[in-house]
Amino acid sequence: MIKLIASDLDGTILKNGALEVAPRTLELIKELRKHGILFAAASGRQYPSIRSLFLPIKDEIAYIAENGSLSIYQGKVLSKTAIDRSLSLRIIDVLHRLRQNDFIVSGEQTLYTESTNPAFTDLLKNDLKTNLRIVKDITKEVDEPFLKIAFYNYGNMEESLEEINRLFKSEIKIVTAGSRWLDFIAPGTNKGIALSAMLEHFRITADECIAFGDQYNDIEMLQTAGTSYAMSTAAPGVSDYSTYTTDSVDEVLEEILSECR
Repeated sequence: MIKLIASDLDGTILKNGALEVAPRTLELIKELRKHGILFAAASGRQYPSIRSLFLPIKDEIAYIAENGSLSIYQGKVLSKTAIDRSLSLRIIDVLHRLRQNDFIVSGEQTLYTESTNPAFTDLLKNDLKTNLRIVKDITKEVDEPFLKIAFYNYGNMEESLEEINRLFKSEIKIVTAGSRWLDFIAPGTNKGIALSAMLEHFRITADECIAFGDQYNDIEMLQTAGTSYAMSTAAPGVSDYSTYTTDSVDEVLEEILSECR
């Protein structure tokens, strides 16, 4: 019997650039909970940002945030990993040198940026609904552990990724999140590790878990779940790590519900 369903958001539940979770999806998740099936929203986004997408059921689901750096259920932190401080400072120094000014650093509840670009800060505040704090110098003004560093790439992602990998690949995990974001997260951190911690906390086996995803940062989560679905629009090769492919998360959730009734 399925007891936990974990799903990526952007490109998976939020399709075609959608900024809100469809009411039907929220209804299905709520109905699944009545049948003892917990839903976990898994994303590279900040925890408050994810939570804002599920307001009607915000306390009924679990969260995997910051690409697995943080997992939370009903306000309780289930797992948390941070980037080494000295390494963080070196990464930020390189981002400054590369003129990658539109970058963020994630704390547990707050997102920090030095950017004064209105388009970027508007994206963070209004589209992604993050708890944002703008500072002059992150390295001097932010004392809490850095869970993730990410920059928003306006140009050639492959070119930026090549340079960043050359400098830091041996020291930190670097993943793309969508077509624009490049994320730095602590070594050994991913959505799959966070999902494993969640399964252990709830005493749920992998065979009792289903996962959905569409990007390379979802691969470990797809591998962790006993059954997994890659979206038909997934990045090349992602479906190689899933049990099935699907056009719609809702359709699969409806099938699961029909088996519960």
